[in-house]
Amino acid sequence: MNAFFAEIRRAVFATLVLAVVCCGLYPLIVFAVAQTAFRDQANGSLLVDANRVVRGSRLLGQNFTADNHFHPRPSAAGNGYDAANSSGSNLGPTSQKLNDLIKDRIAQYRQENGLGENEPVPADAVTASGSGLDPHISVRNAELQAARVAKARKLPAEQVGALIRQHTEASQLGVLGEPGVNVLRLNLALEER
Repeated sequence: MNAFFAEIRRAVFATLVLAVVCCGLYPLIVFAVAQTAFRDQANGSLLVDANRVVRGSRLLGQNFTADNHFHPRPSAAGNGYDAANSSGSNLGPTSQKLNDLIKDRIAQYRQENGLGENEPVPADAVTASGSGLDPHISVRNAELQAARVAKARKLPAEQVGALIRQHTEASQLGVLGEPGVNVLRLNLALEER
């Protein structure tokens, strides 16, 4: 019987030690390292305006629909850009619903941006990302929206084009993916003008 209780004591002691290490010390060490070495990333990569108001995260897309803003790619996350419901539409290439949705988006994109009926539309302008939260659009997508934004803001097209070039981010590591434009950062730059 003594051996049984000794075993129970050892098990309880081991559980308490592991609970303190795994649930206390380890999270505190990770938190301290993150706050010291990666403060911006650990706190959500937030974008703050000149008035020190948080406007969003540079890692999460937001829905802009006004003519005087660049529009992000479509989102299937919840009710659009809902980080709590990050997901794609799960519609496949043979889905008639997806094909109809893309046709409608192409027509709307062409109308909003004053494009001709046969003008090619970038894929990212009419398809959602896998997470539904992608903050970037292609450079071509931004360039096609520039005339609409310049007209709505009464700005010279060259000034809007310069902002696009200024906010174009290179491929990751120089080779992964295509250059892209962070829509929130670009729209915040427009607001500051």
